[in-house]
Amino acid sequence: MSLRTLLSDTGRFTDQLWDQTSDLRAAIDDLEFLRRLGDGTLPLEVFRTYLEQDSLYLAGYSRALAILASKSPDPQTAAFWANSSATAAAVEVTLHGDLLEGGQLPPRQGEPEPSTACLGYVSYLIATAATESYAVGAAAALPCFWIYADVGRGLAANAAAVLAADPNHPYAQWVTTYDAPEFQESAARARELVDAAAASAGADEQAAMTAAFTVATRYELMFWDTALHPYAWPAA
Repeated sequence: MSLRTLLSDTGRFTDQLWDQTSDLRAAIDDLEFLRRLGDGTLPLEVFRTYLEQDSLYLAGYSRALAILASKSPDPQTAAFWANSSATAAAVEVTLHGDLLEGGQLPPRQGEPEPSTACLGYVSYLIATAATESYAVGAAAALPCFWIYADVGRGLAANAAAVLAADPNHPYAQWVTTYDAPEFQESAARARELVDAAAASAGADEQAAMTAAFTVATRYELMFWDTALHPYAWPAA
């Protein structure tokens, strides 16, 4: 049975993507990093490491989204990816700048270097957006929207007690950003655009979209996990 036939039989293409990465998403939900972020026990220096890596990631992700905007099939789609690119860049400057320079986290130790997971993820997204079709690039970009939105909802629920006791907890601002209605709406819109791209794609392109979504989901898992359990670069 072709992916196109499967799509018509089972509903949304993105639901298939979600189902086919269920094991990876379960592993994300079980990460010690996210559990300790939710209960407030994550060491502050680990949170700083995560934010530094996320800032580096968002700079590259913004470029990948800008490429998607340039390859979009219509002006409305282009506007979404372009606005998302600008938002990613703004979050890098404002949210991360406030958290990293606000005095609640340990001071920076030298200039941050992209981790293995960060560099791999960013390089993959930019290369996919630039060299693959629009549809495949959009599928690769979707996990950052959708998985972050899903994790943000879970973290907000888990962190409720921590934030009630200390609304100024260093993790509060990050948690509330990704559970905000605006971000949830953006994730839903990104899903709609990937579904639309899949509807006009052939079986081979849909298979490539599925592979791209899966690879990006693997990188989501690795990105969070290596903040707490880093995989060091070989010595220069």
